[in-house]
Amino acid sequence: MTNGSRHHPQPLSGRLPHGSALAMILALLLTSGLGQTPPGALVITRLKYGGGGDWYADPSSLPNLIAYTRQHTGILIAPEEARAVIGDDTFWGSTYLYMTGHGNIHFTNEEATLLRSHLLAGAFLHADDNYGMNSAFHREMRKVFPDKDWVELPPDHPIFNIVFPFPDGLPKVHEHDNQRPQGLGLFHEGRLIVFYTYESDLGDGWEDPQVHDVPPDLREAALKMGVNIIVYALSQS
Repeated sequence: MTNGSRHHPQPLSGRLPHGSALAMILALLLTSGLGQTPPGALVITRLKYGGGGDWYADPSSLPNLIAYTRQHTGILIAPEEARAVIGDDTFWGSTYLYMTGHGNIHFTNEEATLLRSHLLAGAFLHADDNYGMNSAFHREMRKVFPDKDWVELPPDHPIFNIVFPFPDGLPKVHEHDNQRPQGLGLFHEGRLIVFYTYESDLGDGWEDPQVHDVPPDLREAALKMGVNIIVYALSQS
């Protein structure tokens, strides 16, 4: 991953590979030490945001997902998450963004413009509702993409079976309002640029087992779905 300018982002040298490169990605072996980020590794970057919501929620979730991905695929992936504010150097150098939380989210107009530019240039965002961010997330994403509408991905979409099969779509980790889990997407020229997992609580499933007492089978399903999302993002043309 490379860093661009804070104010004048450069084209993404680390943009997500085309589908034809998937076999090569999966064939790469992790030979680096656990504390090192190998050159060219995919870095999962947690997005910080304003508004008071807990962007830092589920602190053990991404480390566990990263470890699971390293164990079960050959993807060259950094062993630790990065953290970025929209517009900083880490943000511009990140092709895989992740955000979660329970409460309010706020993007300034400048942040909305920068996020839009980065996603259209090749970056990917996975947003995982940790129960309570839904209204604010939809409101703020309308600032980012006022011209795009959310599309629910059907269970036969490749994201649900690219590595591990999920014939019924997203797994349901936690029950809140008796709502079914939904995988919602925003697309640009056929590419999924934002994937929003709603009423699923994947992040809770990724956390250490004792945090939420998620049954082992559900925790495994959540981790497998996380791998699918990563691999699908990398496979897009």
